[in-house]
Amino acid sequence: MSTLHVRFRAESLARNGEFYMHLPPKDVPFFMKGNPYYKRKTKTLILLHGYSGDSTDWLYNSAAAEFSMRYNLAVVMPNGDISFYVDKEATGHKYAHFIGEDLIKYLQDTFGLAKKKEDTLIAGVSMGGFGALHTGLMFPKTFGGVIALSSALIVGGLKNMKKDMPDPVMANYEYYTDTFGDLRKAEKSDHNPEVLFNNNVRNGIANPRIYMACGLQDFLLEPNRKMRDFLKKQKADFFYEEEDGVHDWAFWTPHAFKGIEYLLSKK
Repeated sequence: MSTLHVRFRAESLARNGEFYMHLPPKDVPFFMKGNPYYKRKTKTLILLHGYSGDSTDWLYNSAAAEFSMRYNLAVVMPNGDISFYVDKEATGHKYAHFIGEDLIKYLQDTFGLAKKKEDTLIAGVSMGGFGALHTGLMFPKTFGGVIALSSALIVGGLKNMKKDMPDPVMANYEYYTDTFGDLRKAEKSDHNPEVLFNNNVRNGIANPRIYMACGLQDFLLEPNRKMRDFLKKQKADFFYEEEDGVHDWAFWTPHAFKGIEYLLSKK
């Protein structure tokens, strides 16, 4: 297996973007023998980190290398800052397009990866879980599958935030307005994965398959259940599960394995 650290010019950011990548082995017969995932071309899995994290989170905290080797995946771990992976109006802050266009084009042109929807998956935890849903649904012709773990599906509650709210645990009012714009309108905007999902249905575009999981003791459980109920109502192609667990890698890593196997299955 090879591990690369890459910096490349991203027009959406008006600067260099960066990512780490694991590439699976191609010349280890004893490892590849009997593994059905090596009977096909390498697929691509993009992993999005959470709030206050960076491109090394999946690299050091998860089994990203095992994902690559076991499932014949190019595992790509980009840096998304604390952007929530959405586009803002200001120059250099279009993170949805950084992931969904610039990064994908670079992988296609440089490595010959991610050329087909069915070969391109996106996953994330917390803020990155939101980002995986949002990006996957914003670029439904690019991503064939989404894994969203303990997703920070906060858009529905933004309208209740006030400038004089108590000191926040994660971020202040100014951060949310800078990231999502008018908080009163965010829920009905394309910042909302539900809006993107419905737009795709209305336009006759197939949405990606979705795997979601959240811990029963996770503080984000209720908004994840709300998204589950929405997907169920829309008769989406998705799988959702809950198990004991909190907002940490002990929950996310085994469920990332489950999500990968679900999306790679033909069922």
